Amino acid sequence: MKYRIGYRTIKTAVGTSISIMIAQMLQLDNFVSAGILTILCIKVTKKKSLRASWDRFFACLMAMVFSSLFFEGIAYHPLVIGLLLLFFIPAAVMLRASDGIVTSSVIILHIYSAGEVSKELLLNELGIITVGIGVALIANLYMPSLESKLKEYRLEIEDNFKIIFDEIVKYLRTHESSWDGREITETMELIDKAKTLAFRDVENHFRRNDNLYYHYFKMREKQFEIIERVLPSVTSIALPVEQGEMIADFIEELSDHIHPGNTAIQFLDKLYRMRVSFENMELPKTREEFEARAALLHFVKEMEQYLIIKSSFKGLKDREMNQGRTAEAN
Repeated sequence: MKYRIGYRTIKTAVGTSISIMIAQMLQLDNFVSAGILTILCIKVTKKKSLRASWDRFFACLMAMVFSSLFFEGIAYHPLVIGLLLLFFIPAAVMLRASDGIVTSSVIILHIYSAGEVSKELLLNELGIITVGIGVALIANLYMPSLESKLKEYRLEIEDNFKIIFDEIVKYLRTHESSWDGREITETMELIDKAKTLAFRDVENHFRRNDNLYYHYFKMREKQFEIIERVLPSVTSIALPVEQGEMIADFIEELSDHIHPGNTAIQFLDKLYRMRVSFENMELPKTREEFEARAALLHFVKEMEQYLIIKSSFKGLKDREMNQGRTAEAN
């Protein structure tokens, strides 16, 4: 089994060491607690790290206030710790700082162990909090770019779409197929992974609440649902008809223009003209021909929805487009 160390693990290891070193250099008591804070605040995205840091900082400040009131106001006794937590935990949850409960409990125990609340003690705890959280925030300023992986997912999904369309074309022309359908399962898994990664990319940008890649993969997901839906109707066609060959030509052209840009309107126009030509053809002469043409008409209507979904997407501008290559799209 291949063992791989991720960037988050490296940041956690380095950040923890640095925060403990800084706290120790500042001669803070319980300096190792700064390392614990750093471990807890380094997250997979910048936004999650910022939220975790704020929750823990706020909860720790609350813990200092509660500790001062309960220990100085009642007594330094184990039962008072339990009483304090009975009030502190609901307050932290109500103020949406529940992620900081565990960390702030350490601060509570530090104050309990000291036996008294003093200015020096509070400054010491504030120093530990500041160092631990501060180092974590600095460490999380760096997040590796997800652009190349997102682009890789895009290309894999588009390749699978093309394979599926090519198999549809092959069946419409020959009514034979040895395709195992592997791309169906694979594409759904790729779309799920791609959407998750695209959402993480949004979380790594403080000024970005939207992500074209996420909308792109969501659009492909809706298109893929249509593809899954039409496959049974396509494979049910057993009789070769002229309309099937025309649709095969259309799908073949569509298959050759699967890209992240958007010219779906052109294909909608071609689809409309093809439907008009169908209406001008002779009526089916046999039941089998009627059923084949009905299935093909259903397929055409579904492909219209497929293209409408793409036409509502404004297009994905990736590095290739920025370099001046405008992509066509279906």
